[in-house]
Amino acid sequence: MIQITPHGYIHEIRLQRPPVNALNDELLAALIAAVQAAPQQGARGIVLSGSEKVFSGGLDVPYLMTLDRAGLAGCWGKFFEAARALARSPVPVVAAIAGHNPAGGCVLALCCDYRVMARGPFRIGLNETQVGLAVPEAIQYLMRRVIGAHRTERLVVAGAMLESEQAHAIGLVDELTDAGEVVTRAVVWLEELLKLPSSPMLATRAIARADIIGALDAFADADLARFLDGWSSPDSQAALQSLLARLKK
Repeated sequence: MIQITPHGYIHEIRLQRPPVNALNDELLAALIAAVQAAPQQGARGIVLSGSEKVFSGGLDVPYLMTLDRAGLAGCWGKFFEAARALARSPVPVVAAIAGHNPAGGCVLALCCDYRVMARGPFRIGLNETQVGLAVPEAIQYLMRRVIGAHRTERLVVAGAMLESEQAHAIGLVDELTDAGEVVTRAVVWLEELLKLPSSPMLATRAIARADIIGALDAFADADLARFLDGWSSPDSQAALQSLLARLKK
C-alpha cells in the first residue's frame, strides 16, 4: 500500500491503495511506519504523493461503516496518529497533490510543510459536513493556521471543496504545476530548503511547527468519544448511508 522511491536524499512516500487511496487501518499503519522510518534511513526530506487523479479520497467510509464503536475508535485514532507522524517529522515534508484531495487527504496535506497541487479541475478541502460529519477542533486548527479563521469557518461549515486555482489563491496550497510535475516540483522545493545550514533551519522549523503538534496532541480520548457520538447520530448516519449508495452506483 506504500511505495518508497528515493530521489537522492529525498524519499517519496506514495500512497498505493487503488482506486482512490482511501485510508483504512492498514494503509494508515503503513504510512506511519514509512514516515517514521524515512529519517532513520537517511532521508533529509519527504515527499508524500498519491495517484494521478486522487491524492487520497480520505477515510474509507464503506470500511468504517462495517466497524463497531471500538473498531471506529481504533481507525480514527490511527488516522490522528498518521497526522501526528507527519507533523512531528524531524525532516521537512511536502505533499505532492496530483488530483482531488478531500477530507482526510486534505488533513494529511495540511500536516505537511508545503503543498504542491496540479492545476486543473481538481478539488481540495474539508468536505466532512457534506457527508454528515463534524470537523473536530484539531482539524479546523490546521486549516485556520494556513488560511485564517474567518475563511476557514466559511469553508468547513459549508464543507466546501475548492478547485486548485482557488485553493492556491487563498494559500491553501503553496504552488501549482502540471499534473505530471507535482513530485518534481516538491523535490525542487525541498532541495532548495535543504541548501540552508541544516541545524538552524531544522531548529527554526521545529519552533515554527510546534503549534501543529500541540493542536493534534490536544485531540484526546474525550474528543474522539464526542466525535463518535456524532458519527452515530441519526442525521449523520442518514448522510453516510446516502454517500454509500452514491459510491455503489
